Order: sequence, then structure tokens, then C-alpha cells
Amino acid sequence: MATIHQVVEQLLQAANSSNISLASPTPTSQTVPANLASMIGLALSFSALRDWLKLLVVGGILETLRRIIFALWGSVTDSLFVTAHFKYDDDSYDWMMHWLSKQPSWKKARNVQISTSTFGLSPVVLLPSNDEDPLNDESRKISYLPNVDETYAIWYKYRWVQVTRIQEQTGYYGRMEETLRLRILSRSNEFLNDILRDAKRQYMAAQENNISIYVSDTSNSWRHVASRPKRSLQSIILDPGLKDLLIGDARDFLESKEWYADRGIPFRRGYLLYGAPGSGKTSLIHSLAGELGLDVYIISLSRTGLDDSGLSTLITELPEKCIALMEDIDAAFHHGLSRENDVSDEGSTEGNIDGPTPNRISLSGLLNALDGIGAQEGRILFATTNKYTSLDPALCRPGRMDLHIEFKLASKYQAEELFKRFYLPPSERNGSGKAEVKVEDDEKSSLDSGFSDLSSGSSSDLIDLGGSGTTSPDFSEKESQVHATPALHRKRAPKLTHCQASKLAAQFSDAIPDRAFSMAALQGYLMTYKTRPYEAVNEFASWMAKERVGTN
Repeated sequence: MATIHQVVEQLLQAANSSNISLASPTPTSQTVPANLASMIGLALSFSALRDWLKLLVVGGILETLRRIIFALWGSVTDSLFVTAHFKYDDDSYDWMMHWLSKQPSWKKARNVQISTSTFGLSPVVLLPSNDEDPLNDESRKISYLPNVDETYAIWYKYRWVQVTRIQEQTGYYGRMEETLRLRILSRSNEFLNDILRDAKRQYMAAQENNISIYVSDTSNSWRHVASRPKRSLQSIILDPGLKDLLIGDARDFLESKEWYADRGIPFRRGYLLYGAPGSGKTSLIHSLAGELGLDVYIISLSRTGLDDSGLSTLITELPEKCIALMEDIDAAFHHGLSRENDVSDEGSTEGNIDGPTPNRISLSGLLNALDGIGAQEGRILFATTNKYTSLDPALCRPGRMDLHIEFKLASKYQAEELFKRFYLPPSERNGSGKAEVKVEDDEKSSLDSGFSDLSSGSSSDLIDLGGSGTTSPDFSEKESQVHATPALHRKRAPKLTHCQASKLAAQFSDAIPDRAFSMAALQGYLMTYKTRPYEAVNEFASWMAKERVGTN
């Protein structure tokens, strides 16, 4: 290849040997195209320039061919492969991760990421091993995850599938965005639909006994953070008729979509649960979500950075059937959620020094989000508060909060049922007392439940129930010293019959003043006597005296 120096020398030689006289004037009749043609001919007479032109032409042709070939190859592969992307913050991502963990081909992966994260799920994306493996008994489960930017090939229903986990840094605060990509060797989207249906079906089966919990992130999007076991309605002890009223109203609402549409009524339902702290408001919502098969979306009105626009976006993006939960709605605003309080404290300097920072959500913004034109329909809204009188009447009116339910302190009925719940075996709780207690051979199950098989140990380890079962037995001085100790969760509990437990529960409830203690307080007390029902009855009077002294 000629260098620039050689090109210059050839130009000088051509100028010296040229028959064109620089001194003679150019004929006026000579046209510009003739001059241009002579210049091109002169340029092409240089071998170095001809080499560069050849290289430029050949390179352009090769690049054009390369682009054509790659475009054709892309068209061919696109016609043979179906590609799907699943974002990390979407439910479908969890479906696919669970589906991937169930594939036999995945167990042969040689390059994986080990993690204890379960993506807010029950531990379903687990280390593929025997269920009796000690590793699966640890509190932090081990998960196999696809390694970042690693492509895996698996076979599913005789089809070749490529799986790639991709992480990219977005410009939004440098946040890492994660995507799972599937490439399926198939010319039809129907096979992808089959995978999605199978993945969702398997995921829902694994989550059958759980409810999903969602919270909002800083970008005002819903994020799945956890799954919690469903809680039986029988474990919620309320006054008679209260649970039936709530569950019946909620079921009727979910089955009345056409009724609402025919009458032009917005398909929304709101419940306001108010009353004493620790009376079971949140527990009832948890249990109701499991009974109705609905996920819970927690709306934290006090979240930093949440304003009226963000709140409206969150409520608009709620799914059609779900439970939206606003806990302690009275604490969302400075000094309570009412129009008067929002204005009355503006001139108070002292109150603004130590008080909480006012929230960016206004009352009008909350009201518009609940029943405005963009509010989601089909959802059930639960709001809880301990200060019912501090709420603005506009928030509590029908259409926003349709049903108001008061939760009071524990009644004698609730105390009696709570005692039975603690000390009756599961097989006896809902029966007439004639059912036999099922003998459990699993020591772990016995220790966790607080009950154990009497035949497996000596009777001296248990409390002597005596003949009548209505009065407490005599305890030695050593045993009486154990009364103030914490709950002995691993100690065997006595096997009470239904009659014995009922009589003890009646004694326990008779000793309690009506509406004096919360259910949470009574449960906390019984937890210290988890395996000692007689002591729980005997020591209750002294516990009440201490509680009253502490509250005065």
C-alpha cells in the first residue's frame, strides 16, 4: 500500500511531465465537466489513490452484504424462535422462576447463583434436593438462581428453550433492572401460552395456602414483598355475629358485579374498622383475605415521598379483585385526618417543633383517590383507626366507607373462647368433646403445637389433673417458683378433655371484668402459660392487679 509521501511524489512527477502549460490561459470554450473529467482521469492515474478507492468500494460492498446477511438471519431466527421478557417487579417473573425450579433440566445446570432470597414467596425456588435434606430445615432456605448474563438451554415438552437472566442499570437513580428472557424454538405463540399457563398453575398451586402481600415502592409501583400463610377464621375470636356479618357482606359484594353495573353504582366497597388497639382488626383482615382468596395491597399514607398524584396512581393500578389496606388512617395527617385539624395548627410554633412532619397527602387528594373518576373498581378497601372521632365525616360517608365496625375490648365470651383455643387440641376445638386426640409421632410437631402424646413419656412429667378436673392441683414449692418464668414452649402440656377445658375456661372468663383488657393482652398473658392451663387460671388475679397498677 502506497504511503502519503509516495502519493505526493507521484503528484509532483505528474505535474512536471504534464503537457498542460500553467502559463497558457484556459480556453473559454472548455466546460466544467471537461475539467472535472480531466481531474478524475488525473487522479486515477495515481496507483495509490486507485488502491484506496478499491479498498473503499470493496469494504462498502462487504459491509452491505454483512448487514443483509444479518438481517436475513434475524428474520429466519425470528420466524423459528419466540422470545418473551419478564420484568423482575411483575408477578409473571415469580411464575417463571417457580416454573424453572421445577424443570428436571435445571437440576443439571453447572453455573448458577446461590441465594437465600425467595422473591417474597414461600420457599418454592429451592435447592433441588430431597425434602428430608437437613439443608431444607434451616431458617434461611437456599435457592438456585440463573446466573446473570448466562444463557441456559432446557427441554420442555420436547421443545428447546433458552433462559437468560439480564441485569441492566437504568438512568433512574442508577437502579438495576432485572429481566428474565425466554427464547423458545417454536413458530407459534401457542407454546409460549402453554408455558405461561403451566407456570401460573404451578405457582398458584404452591401458593394455595398463602396470601400475597404487596407494597408500593418509591416509583409508585406495586411490588410483591412477601407471602403469608392463610389464617383460619376460626382463629379470630370476636363477639358472635361479627365475623358472619363481615364475611357475608364481602362475599355478596364480590358476586354482585352485574347488579352494580345494571344500577350504575360504582363497583367498590369500603370497610372502616375502628376501636381499641389490639382488638383484632388487622388479624381479621388477614383471615378474611385468605377466606376470600384475595391478595393484600398495603397503602402506607405516611410513606416518604408519597403525594396526591402518587396515591391516585397506586389506587388506579390496583387489580380488580383485591384487598386494599390503609392501617391507622387517623395517623396519616398531622394531628389526625380532618379538615379542622389540618388548618388549626398552622400557627402553632411549639407543636411543629416536636411533632411529626406533615404528610404531602391532602384530605381532598385522598377522597378523590378513593372514589374519583380514576378509582379502581372491584377492590375491597379496609381502613383501620384507633381514633374514630378524629376522622373527617367526608371520609367516613357511604360510598367511601360503607360499613363501620367497632372492635371493643375483650368480652367474657371472647376470653372463654380464647382459653379453649389455647388448651384444647385441634381435634377437640370444633367438636362436642367426644373426639379422641390424635396421637402424633412427630416430636417436632408436638413441641411446636404445645401438645404431645401422653403415652410417649412418664406421667410424672405432666400436671396431675386430679379426679374432678375442675380445681387446680396442689403444687410443690419448687413448682410454684416456676410461675414467674417465661413460657416453656418445649414442655409437655396436659391432655385436657373438652369438659375440663370448658370448666377452666369458664373460671378464667368469670375472673375477667367485661371490656377491661384487649384480646392482645389476654393472648400475651396466656402465652406465658402455654403448657400450664391450671396455673394460667390461678395466677390471673395477680396479673390483673399488676396490669391495673401499671395503667394507673
